[in-house]
Amino acid sequence: MKRIGNVIVFTIAILYFLLDAVFATVAVPLSRWIGAHWAFARIHRWVLSLRPYPTLLLFVVPLVILEPAKPAAAYLVGTGHALLGLVLLASAEILKIVLIERLFSVSRDKLLSIPAFAWGYRRYSAARDWFAALEMWQLAMRWNCAARDAVRRSAPKRPECLNRQAYLPVTATTAQRERR
Repeated sequence: MKRIGNVIVFTIAILYFLLDAVFATVAVPLSRWIGAHWAFARIHRWVLSLRPYPTLLLFVVPLVILEPAKPAAAYLVGTGHALLGLVLLASAEILKIVLIERLFSVSRDKLLSIPAFAWGYRRYSAARDWFAALEMWQLAMRWNCAARDAVRRSAPKRPECLNRQAYLPVTATTAQRERR
């Protein structure tokens, strides 16, 4: 019975990490763009002014609000509303990862100064490193890199496509010029 329980927990953990990894491919670049955007500078300064425990409370808010979207999405899919459930799951996951990644990158030192948070982060990092060391994970990452390379090779090679500034929104381009 204990072995079955371990297999179930292991399967859930793998699915959770894989789901977060899939959504992180979209969320992390979006979070970096938000961090570079001038409109969020005031919020950034406010988060930096907080002490460690209020920062932890702010860090937990997206989890508490957006984590229940997973069971709600599963319910919607189970009751025949698959598209609505998948949209709910994707949007809540991306929003949650963007907010958490942004908050963590801004206030990492403060959060790690809290002993319980530091302990949990060490455990999370160890689990992530263990998954990354698995042969199956490395195979999936090689496939991911091969797929990205194939897409890059098949992309048009026109000069206007190679200009990175052409794809940035006007506000981000303006913010980059102001920083120079």
